[in-house]
Amino acid sequence: MNKINYPSFEAKIDAQKIADFIKSWFDQNGPTAKAVVGLSGGKDSTVAAALCVKALGRDRVVGVLMPNEVQPDIDDAKAAAAHLGIKYRVVNIGRPFQAMLEALQAEDSADFTITAPLRQNLAPRLRMATLYAVAQGLPEGGRVINTCNRSEDYVGYSTKYGDSAGDVAPLAAYTVDEVIAIGEVMGLPQELVHKAPSDGLCGKTDEDNLGFTYAVLDKYIKTGVCEDEAVRANIERRHKLNLHKVSLMPMVER
Repeated sequence: MNKINYPSFEAKIDAQKIADFIKSWFDQNGPTAKAVVGLSGGKDSTVAAALCVKALGRDRVVGVLMPNEVQPDIDDAKAAAAHLGIKYRVVNIGRPFQAMLEALQAEDSADFTITAPLRQNLAPRLRMATLYAVAQGLPEGGRVINTCNRSEDYVGYSTKYGDSAGDVAPLAAYTVDEVIAIGEVMGLPQELVHKAPSDGLCGKTDEDNLGFTYAVLDKYIKTGVCEDEAVRANIERRHKLNLHKVSLMPMVER
């Protein structure tokens, strides 16, 4: 892998570039629609929402907070909404999450198990269903914002048809360090921009789960260089294994 042609980056210029992109996309795909953003209180959702506000104005951005019963850091999501001056809805997915688990277990089957990965990925899929429901329930209509960044997408650190879904992906071309830089030039709260990234599912940080830091991953994406061979192999294994998450659904060519 060689990333010597990685595009140049300047946070202020790229923030405007993304905002212009969002504005143009909505002009074509929902001139009066609102941007619907799942707010977790982390950097990606906060920066994505801020860029939507920059592009569309705060009145056209709606935050959706989706705790699974209890979310210890939900105040961070509320703080993000307050800082941006956007309205938000709280939709607790705890009851539907438990109901879905019960429904899956209703049929006694020797060849089916509620695994830990199933439980972990069920919540983000319910959250995406919630975002689309909110979007459809808005009088003006809504478009769902994908908040994944390039670093997560490269190693497949997302749930297929969960947080990897959406109608438009303003951060997908930007690595974690670049998203942080954009958040900083936009004057977003430091405690949100520099919050340790976590999937909110298993109680660990992203970097704990991945086995390497985003700094190492971002360097590899941009330069192709990783001094630790085991880490490099881990990154490439994850990349190849998860390419299906960011690829169009295969179809028969005619």
